[in-house]
Amino acid sequence: MSSLKRRVLFALFFLSGFSGLVYQVVWTRIAFAHFGIITPVLSVVISVFMAGLSVGSWAGGRSIGTLVRKTGASAAVFYALAELAVGLGAFGVPQFFRLGDRLLLAAGQSNSLAYLSLSALVLAVSILPSCLCMGTTFPWMMAYVREEDPRNSDSFSFLYLANVLGALSGTLISALLLVEILGFRSTLAVAATANFTIAGVALWLGRKRPVPSPEAAPVPAARADPHCPGVWATTRPNRSRLCSLSSSGGEGWGEEASFRMSSKLGASGADPGVLSPKEARLTKWILFSTGFASMGMEVIWTRAFAPVLKTQVYSFASIVAAYLAATFLGSLLYRRHLRANRRCSVPELLAVLCACAFLPVVANDARLTQADLSYTPGLVSVLFLLGSICPFCAVLGYLTPRLVDDFSAGSPAAAGRAYAINVLGCILGPLFACYILLPAFAERHALVLFSLPFVAFSLLTCRSLPRAQRALLGSITAALLLVSLFVSRSCEDQILRSGKRAEVRRDHSASVLAFGQDRKKSLLVNGIGMTSLIPETKFMAHLPLAFHVPSPQKALIICFGMGTTYRSSLSWNIDTTAVELVPSVRDAFTFFFSDAPLVLSNPKGRIIIDDGRRFLKRTHERYDVIVVDPPPPAEAAGSSLLYSTEFYSLAAEHLMPQGILETWLYGDERTATAELRSLCESFRHVRCFCSIAGLGVHALASQEPIQQHSPQELAAAMPAAAKTDLLEWAQGEDLVRYLARVSLQEVPPEKPLALFPGDRITDDQPFNEYFILRDLNL
Repeated sequence: MSSLKRRVLFALFFLSGFSGLVYQVVWTRIAFAHFGIITPVLSVVISVFMAGLSVGSWAGGRSIGTLVRKTGASAAVFYALAELAVGLGAFGVPQFFRLGDRLLLAAGQSNSLAYLSLSALVLAVSILPSCLCMGTTFPWMMAYVREEDPRNSDSFSFLYLANVLGALSGTLISALLLVEILGFRSTLAVAATANFTIAGVALWLGRKRPVPSPEAAPVPAARADPHCPGVWATTRPNRSRLCSLSSSGGEGWGEEASFRMSSKLGASGADPGVLSPKEARLTKWILFSTGFASMGMEVIWTRAFAPVLKTQVYSFASIVAAYLAATFLGSLLYRRHLRANRRCSVPELLAVLCACAFLPVVANDARLTQADLSYTPGLVSVLFLLGSICPFCAVLGYLTPRLVDDFSAGSPAAAGRAYAINVLGCILGPLFACYILLPAFAERHALVLFSLPFVAFSLLTCRSLPRAQRALLGSITAALLLVSLFVSRSCEDQILRSGKRAEVRRDHSASVLAFGQDRKKSLLVNGIGMTSLIPETKFMAHLPLAFHVPSPQKALIICFGMGTTYRSSLSWNIDTTAVELVPSVRDAFTFFFSDAPLVLSNPKGRIIIDDGRRFLKRTHERYDVIVVDPPPPAEAAGSSLLYSTEFYSLAAEHLMPQGILETWLYGDERTATAELRSLCESFRHVRCFCSIAGLGVHALASQEPIQQHSPQELAAAMPAAAKTDLLEWAQGEDLVRYLARVSLQEVPPEKPLALFPGDRITDDQPFNEYFILRDLNL
């Protein structure tokens, strides 16, 4: 194959990886908008995405030989059709989400079995066809490479390198540029354009009839090398062979042997001849386990690193980018070693991988990153933590293409099967982490458990390593394991060992830590402070309820937090519904208030576990007051779904006549202005009041004029229990003067809106979440 054509194929798989990551990012976010910002939605999207890649890779490898023989067309033509279908899916998937959203409104709360099952089905039906087509691209392009170069045996690692580099670019460019500039819909259009371009070029490549068939050319027999230090090695570039495990040999793994590649591999489905049956089985288990553990670890890293990286979209993007960048460098090193005929042996790689798996646990020590509630870690801490995952990912980037190359020797069918096994692990890993490990174990212990398969594989294969090397790597691994278990301390560990009163609750959505004494209590969700016992959270209920005329009868609280606003609303003796995403946050209510059992038993109150936006879509109830308090910070990933014009318009539909929506606007000046403009575009009348401690603004919005009320009138409207509740943390204050400190500090909305006339938040353009270019004044 000419160097020009190789560069073309590299560019095609670069663009394919770019568009694939853009789709995963954007589709996940659109799924949140339709099915709720809940962990199961994220897990299902990732798992369905990986399932499509796995099945598509397996089916594509099995079918391409037959397709080429029966049609006489080049494999590049089928690759082009697959990319064309993926591009069309960019526009079809959001439409399926919208339809599924409407169909699932009657499926109950978001943590109900019915909803979780049906939403998973809808997500699968929506995403799976596109992902199946993505999965076929590797074996189908490998088949085209075989048409051009029948003796090629390392095309997978070449295409894998390009795909990973494209995925890295897709992650960074979408997060840093495309979404902020174009919004989600136009970003999907850019990715679809890349797919259509790939399809056009691939059709041009496949314009000639293929000769010979992609599976028809045999590869020369592999030869054993008694001097090789590991399981697999190379005699010269592009040739795989088996090396003895030990001088004594032994049952497949230690015997020298030579094998011949079957020319009927694609039809028969047999494993390639370069590995013995026992080695082929172990290779499959390694591929499955690396996919299983790496993707499960990625889920846990996201939660464990939150105290340092925070909850912005850039935080998750930085983890994915570090993962992909290190994987690319590992794959690049493998390609160079392949050309130089000096590949690292599999036992060496497994031993190093085993040690590297514990580095993120050791690095995530709160004493090293200085992560606590009163300190925002700097860039050095962030880079230190991200760097801790890079050695692990780099070794995976070397090991995975190496194993697939050895297993397939360039065969599209075998490569498709091997890659499908790896991706199958990627499917199950996040689900196991989300539903099995994280509800039962701390993040530190869950990461250690995910590392155990690498320990097992290393022990199984390390006999072939020189004794000194085996002792060195084994000692390092043992030391890191002991430090991970007995020395390293997460932010949660620091608090639990501090002697403070604390309670930990875990579920599939989050780890929740409640700690402190008296009014100095804190609520952490995945290591992020949510709220405190501050009077602002009381005013969020009392202010709109006091302004409402006539006397309010029903209230809805979206985002439960410590439960202060819910408790204050019930002090008015009205029907109050609270909606909370995380079951453990609701359960922590008893930690913060001694009267929580009495509040929970109040027949006028109920707490729903659901996404607030989805709850509004599925309920027919209307309320006198709706209070919205999105989780901090204002830039938190997904928070725009509770600030957008679409959300406010939905909330407006559930207000009674004279109904009032209250939301707490905070953040930097431009972000707060964008939040306010979205509110003003959805409601005819908006009034803003500075909070009692100057922490943000209480915004009251209604479709009807909100009447002027003096502090005396507001006080007179409050029942006795509500007055007591409002003054609970303001002992000695006069109620009228206390209300005046807020109600007389009104800020006309027109003033901040005039400063930044174009800023707003919509579902398509989440202004508050994507801000890098804005902060850089670009």
